[in-house]
Formats: sequence, C-alpha cells, structure tokens
Amino acid sequence: MSAKIPVTVLGATGMVGQRLLTLLKDHPWFEVGLLAASERSAGKTYAEACGWRLGGDAHHGFGALPVLACDVDTLTKANGGPGIAISALDTGAALAMERPLAAAGWVVISNASAHRMDADVPLIIPEVNHDHLGLVSSQPGPGAVITNPNCTSMPVVIALKPLLDAVGIEAVTVASYQAVSGAGYPGESAWDMIGNVHPHGGDEEVKLGEEPRKMLGRLENGLVVPADFALSARCVRVSVADGHLVAIHVKTKTPISPADALKVMTSWDPGLNLPSAPTPILIHTPERDRPSPRFDLDRGRGMAITIGRVEACPVMGLKLFALSHNTIRGAAGGALLDAELWVRSKGLR
Repeated sequence: MSAKIPVTVLGATGMVGQRLLTLLKDHPWFEVGLLAASERSAGKTYAEACGWRLGGDAHHGFGALPVLACDVDTLTKANGGPGIAISALDTGAALAMERPLAAAGWVVISNASAHRMDADVPLIIPEVNHDHLGLVSSQPGPGAVITNPNCTSMPVVIALKPLLDAVGIEAVTVASYQAVSGAGYPGESAWDMIGNVHPHGGDEEVKLGEEPRKMLGRLENGLVVPADFALSARCVRVSVADGHLVAIHVKTKTPISPADALKVMTSWDPGLNLPSAPTPILIHTPERDRPSPRFDLDRGRGMAITIGRVEACPVMGLKLFALSHNTIRGAAGGALLDAELWVRSKGLR
C-alpha cells in the first residue's frame, strides 16, 4: 500500500500532457510510469520529442524517459500488464486508442471529448457526481474508460451544483471568455488573437450545452438521467494565456437572493478527502473587477473555482462570474483527481 502507483501518460508531449507531468512529479499516490505519444515521437527520449512550453525546469526531470507509441500491445508489454493511463490525446487518437486499451484491461482516465457523452462512460467531477463511477459496470471488457469534462464546463458545473441541490435550477445561460492555452500549442493564430476577441470556431458551445446536464443528472437503473434544466452557451476565445472566465445567469426553481446564493456556494463542502481536491472548492472575491486570471488563477493550487459578482439578474434572477485554471482544474488536474477517485473507490488508497 505504501508503494506509488505508476501512471502511463498518453499524449505526453502536448500541453495537457506536460501539465500532467508537473502534477505527477511529487504526487503522494502516483508516479510517472510510461510516456506515450504519436508515431513521430516514438523511439525518442522525452526531451527529444517534446518542446517544453511550461515554466520551470525543462521536461520537469523526465527528459531522459523514452517515448513509446500509442499502441495497446506495446504499452501493455512495457507496463508488465494493464494499468492506469491518463489520456491527453486529441479526439481522433482517443477514439482509436481508449476503448481498445480498456478492452485489454487498462483503466483509462481521459481528458479527451471522444467518449464523454457515451451512455456507459462516466463524465466525472469527483466533488459533484462521484456516484456516476457506477456506469463502468456496464462497459464491456475488464478495463474502464472514465472521462473528465471540457475545461469550460468545469467552473459552470461546480458553481451550479450547490444551487441545484439547494433551490433547483430551471434554466442557465453561459458566456465564456476562454484562454488561448485551451487550444493547445501552437493553438490560435496570432492574427486572430492579438487585439481581437475571437468567437470560438469549434464545437465548444455544443459541449458546454450537453456536458453539465449529464454531470448534474442522477444515476438511475444504470443510466444517467440528465438534469432537467435548459442551458444555452456562447463561447469566445480571448488573448489570455491561462484561465477560463464564465458569466453565468441562472433561473432557479425557488427564488434565492444573491446573499443567500453566495452563502450556499461558499459553504458547500463536498467532503472529498483526495490529494488534489481543494478546500474550499469555491472561493469568493468581493471586488467588482474580480475574479480575473491575473489575480485568481492559482487559488487552491489551480484546482479551486473563484466566484464573484453574485448579483440579482432582472431576467433570470441570479448572475455571477466563475473562473478556473483551464489546463489544471479543467484538464490535467481534473483528470488526476478522477484517477484518485478511482483508486480510492477500489480501496487501493
């Protein structure tokens, strides 16, 4: 029980993979096992394959490790059998790799969107819906696929959860202001971003419209019944390096004052005793020009959600801002927390 559990990182050379290695460096339960990436990186050392884009020491001490191909047989053999893999693969590679790994016995914790909305795959924020892990029992094969949500869904769901429990929710609208790191590297064109605000050209609004209702839904007869409120989203990319800010307007089933809503949110304690779980999870800033990425991004080691401007809305009833670190809480750190939840659920820690 004292030995650390090796974790294989899929897509280790990308931005989320790099961030994941920094979080695994001194983790109390896990250690870096295998590194895997595309065929063009396989056979190289991590330093040769990866252009390090984060601060601190280049490659965070993992530069000499070999990079393996994302191949089920190769990884299973190198690992001495199936294990735990955290996937930072893009959608196409995740579609090709994650289910086959699970069929071979691996537990795959995925940050990719490939399987988030599959009926038998849990879409997990541990503080919100840890019971949805039960979905894996309906997956074929000895392994499992567990997913982490879109980085913009993360602050929305965490901010809404205590309100949903306290007074119910009838409708939500969200407008996002998303950092360029969410697009990976090299990401958005400088021509699009400098001196500009760029409406998101991908399917971000679809994800943000679907994922929160799944996570805030209830598990019933082996399926998730989505939460019964409407959600409409608009997503915009802004010229900020890290940090997704969302403006949330909420119509609650039972009216609630801003003061009471703030008390409900800031007193919410999910009671999640896991290494990466922040306490508190929702932190309020009273200043009118906050939360903001420059000042609030790293609260709770980048795992907390900062809220502010909780005010009355003449249309919906309640409005607020919420901010999260998109590559930590919204990606690598969120997936790592899911891995901790899985290990705890199996009694391994």
